[in-house]
Formats: sequence, C-alpha cells, structure tokens
Amino acid sequence: MSLLSPDAAARLFNQPLMISEGQALALLAALGAERASGGWVLPPRLAQAAPEPEMGRLSDRLGRSYDQAGMRTFEVVDNVAVITVEGSLAHKGAYVGASYWFGGTSYQGLQTQIMRLEQDDEVKGVAVEVDSGGGEVAGCFETADMLWRLSQRKPTMAILTDHACSAAYLLAAATRQIVVPPTGLTGSIGVMALHLDLSGMLEKMGAKVNLITSGERKADGHSMSPLSDEGRAIVQARVDDTRNLFATRLGKYRAGRLSKEQALATEAGVYAGADAVRAGLADGVGAAHDAFAAFRKAVNKA
Repeated sequence: MSLLSPDAAARLFNQPLMISEGQALALLAALGAERASGGWVLPPRLAQAAPEPEMGRLSDRLGRSYDQAGMRTFEVVDNVAVITVEGSLAHKGAYVGASYWFGGTSYQGLQTQIMRLEQDDEVKGVAVEVDSGGGEVAGCFETADMLWRLSQRKPTMAILTDHACSAAYLLAAATRQIVVPPTGLTGSIGVMALHLDLSGMLEKMGAKVNLITSGERKADGHSMSPLSDEGRAIVQARVDDTRNLFATRLGKYRAGRLSKEQALATEAGVYAGADAVRAGLADGVGAAHDAFAAFRKAVNKA
C-alpha cells in the first residue's frame, strides 16, 4: 500500500475547499481510509490508480487529443449538448466527464468541453447534469466564469439528478436556470479548510520532527504540531475571503433572484426541493428527464 501522496495532501489540507461536510468526509474516507505508523494509507484500489497532476491546460492538450481522434468531448441529444458535473471536483485531471475510478470531475475536463461548446454552431443549447457536493476552490471560479460566458451566448440549464452543493452549486448557478428534483439539495454556500494535526500520534510513537525554517510564516499550518492561533487566523481569513467571493459571483450569476447578501445570509445552509426555489437558489422543481425533455423542446423551437 502507498502513503497518501504529498500532492493529494497539499490539495486537501490547509486549503479553502468549497465542499459540503458530507462530501469532505467521503473524500477523507476514500483517500485515507486507514491510519498506519507511517501516516495516512490509501486503500489498495486507489493506491494502484492514484491520479497524477497533469500539465498542459494552457496548451489544450486534452482537447486536442479528442480532436485528433475525431471525437466530441460531449454528448449531443436533439441539438442539445450534455456535460456532467459529478462527484468530487478536482482542479486538474486529464479526462472528460466523471472518472470511473476516482468518481469525480475535473475542472480541466469541464473547461475543455466549454471551450468547444462555444465554437460548435451545431449545438443550440447546453444541459449541465449535476450531482456533486463540491470540491477544490482552485479552478472552480475560472470554470464557473467560462460557463457563465457560454450562458450569454447559448441557452443553458443545470439539471440536478440529486444535489448541487458548494462548488457544484456555483457551477450550476452559472447557467440560465436550475431545476432541482423534489428531494434534491442545493446550497452549502460556504468554505472550509482541514488541518491535520499529527503531533499526538508522533508523541505516542516516541518521534519528534524538528522544523528548521527561514521566514516567520514559512511553516504555518504544518501537521507536526497543533495549529497556532496565528496560523488559524491566516487560514480563517482565506476561508472568509473565498466565501465572500463565492457570494459575489452568485449575486452576478443569479441577478434578480439571489443577491450576494441573500447568499451570505444562508450561512452555508442546504435547501431541499421547493425550499431551494423559495430561497432563490433554484428556478423550478421537477424530475430530471422531464426537465431535459422540456429544455430540448424549448431550445429547438427558438
């Protein structure tokens, strides 16, 4: 078995995350379900197929690989493209759609799809199928802005097959309309950060790590000792700033339906079905297939 990779740990801990509490717990369970004397350990299934960060976002290498194979990066039904936002959302990942083994979606893949949808004149509308509790902050705002710009050019609709919380809700809000199922959930307009304190475990092991640093803030948030008050204040400020940015974007995307002040006033609460519509977080309640059929009909009449 392999230890939790430094890259995965760096992206998961001491960073603002736009993720629901349940999704965060699920992600922790998936990435570090076991504790061993050496630290966090990946389950064998994930240890064999752990994702590696991919360069090439600026060069559009992912999209070009599909173009060269003569393949679209999205499905089209009755002139309406379908893209999916499913599972935990990650910044980088050289794949399109939900990864089979990771169970999540990469912003890199979504951006590749959005860029091609802007240029595809055969696509008259875009349905975004959402079932996610959110994920990383890195890449989320950029992707949401790209989706919002696409929404200015073509009809778009977020169709929830279950829930759209935190980062996933920001993406859904960037479309023209949001339809939620009667028991579906939206919201969680908040931000969290995780800090892993290994000091107690190291003490039990009889081990001590000495950090030698240059720069007063160099080791803020490290896991070898409890989080200091100053370190906590720094992370708290980043979390608060990110939440403020989250609410500001929602006020822009859903102008006239959900203001920045109303988004902040939810205090990161989660709303189900009709309650989400009454709170301004969604525009209608309905079954996913019915909403998709109605959207296709409206798009093709235009």
